[in-house]
Amino acid sequence: MASRIQRPRKRRMLSLTVQGTQQPSPHFMTVTLGGEDVQHLQRSGFDQAGRLFFADPDDDAAKVFLPTSERWILQLTLQGGKQRPRVRTYSIRRFRPDASAFDIEISLHADEGPGAAGPGTRWAQAVEPGTRVAFLDEGHSYAPAPGMAWQLLVGDESALPAIVAILEQSAAELPAEVFLEVPSSEDIRNDITAPPGSIVHWLPRTDAGAKPGALALDAVKQARLPDGPFYAWTAGESSLATGVRRHLVGERGVAKSDISFRGYFSHGRASL
Repeated sequence: MASRIQRPRKRRMLSLTVQGTQQPSPHFMTVTLGGEDVQHLQRSGFDQAGRLFFADPDDDAAKVFLPTSERWILQLTLQGGKQRPRVRTYSIRRFRPDASAFDIEISLHADEGPGAAGPGTRWAQAVEPGTRVAFLDEGHSYAPAPGMAWQLLVGDESALPAIVAILEQSAAELPAEVFLEVPSSEDIRNDITAPPGSIVHWLPRTDAGAKPGALALDAVKQARLPDGPFYAWTAGESSLATGVRRHLVGERGVAKSDISFRGYFSHGRASL
């Protein structure tokens, strides 16, 4: 479920390699992707994201077929017995034009049950420079209308890369009220750039077994928000995204057209 996603008119499957990795905090891994194909990736919106195709860490990477066309579903269907790649959607954390590269930031979590890390987490923790991947631009959803006085950004750890990217790229524009839930206090970022007048409410979970997004949703419901018309962007666990939208529309009278929401995952359900 999501608000209207604005996809680029022309999309091209990019063939890239991993340039390096960095772990900014315990529950996040930054992966730099680069190569000549980056020249075909155009910046569109502040929360721009794309599908990443990669070999499962348990598979033989040499035997995994990486798609070469935006018609990737058809390509994978025709592969027969060849191993298919894993597919996950990640936000572009930052562009590195001087290096023909860009960063994605992956939330490290166990999404297949207690103690069992999902393929995206395992891949990010084990991937080596030079590893081949494919990437397909999926556009953006962040699109505030003219005349807004400020913006509301709400998310859990899966939305942190997009929210931080929005803050940094809109640093000269709308001040923001941000509610950002993270797995622990060690994941709080104290060095992000934000528009003047912005307030970032970091919400570290104290209960490791708590459902992601519940803390952020409750914080928004209890918050005294600034006056004036505003645009809201919310993403993360599906209950958080829909819950924030339902609250803003039903309890605060916000027009649906002024809210963009994206459910990145459903807690307790493994992605395909």
